[in-house]
Amino acid sequence: MISFPNAKINLGLNILSKRADGYHNISSCFYPIPVKDALEIIPAQRTTFESTGLKIPGKPEENLVWKAYHLLNKEFNLPEVEIVLHKAIPMGAGIGGGSADGAFMLKLLNDYFKLNLSTEKLENYALKLGSDCPFFIQNKPKLVSGRGEIFEDIAVDLQGYFVGLVFPGIHIGTKEAYNGIHPKNPETPIKEIIENHPLKDWKNNLKNDFEESVFKQHPTLALIKNKLYDSGAIYASMTGSGSTMYGIFKEKPEGSIVDQLYNL
Repeated sequence: MISFPNAKINLGLNILSKRADGYHNISSCFYPIPVKDALEIIPAQRTTFESTGLKIPGKPEENLVWKAYHLLNKEFNLPEVEIVLHKAIPMGAGIGGGSADGAFMLKLLNDYFKLNLSTEKLENYALKLGSDCPFFIQNKPKLVSGRGEIFEDIAVDLQGYFVGLVFPGIHIGTKEAYNGIHPKNPETPIKEIIENHPLKDWKNNLKNDFEESVFKQHPTLALIKNKLYDSGAIYASMTGSGSTMYGIFKEKPEGSIVDQLYNL
């Protein structure tokens, strides 16, 4: 059985407060985009994990796909499988590729072995893998809060638009991203901006709080954002804690700086 984990972008990202458990409370709109890996499980004599495509750093046993299998195996004593992940979503890019792989593995195992786990149960398992993982269980546009596990419906539809991605090849660690961040409540909540303002007004209202500190460390990202607007983007932003930059276009841009362009 095969599935195709997809990436996401953040439409706005506010860091609201530091939590007692060391995480931060956030507010963001997560929006799925059609940049995809491929994930397959095959019956086998023993459980193995193989990856193709982009090279994945770190040990195989640290991969969220491997962790997802063993998370469910503890409770359900799953049959042995061969796991094959073809990696096409860039890593460390702020678009949730690794989180998607882990969440889609949970869903794949649930369907293949007919475990009958509810959406809520799958989201609880996904949270054990990582803060962004639960989103990919439903995999629909959501207003996300808490540390990434609280979801609320949000009225946003970018169908018919294009999203252009720029991968600068800059790795931004979580610690670096949070340096210089001063958690606070925004003047206007993200949901209100997205639902009550036309897309053309997002440029001056919808913010990613990481940009201020990250752009100081990596001025190239600010230049890319400006070039996206010069290329005709209605809205441009860094996604997550970076370093991927994206632009939303009404028309297919010609001669743009984007690395990959997708029709939403």
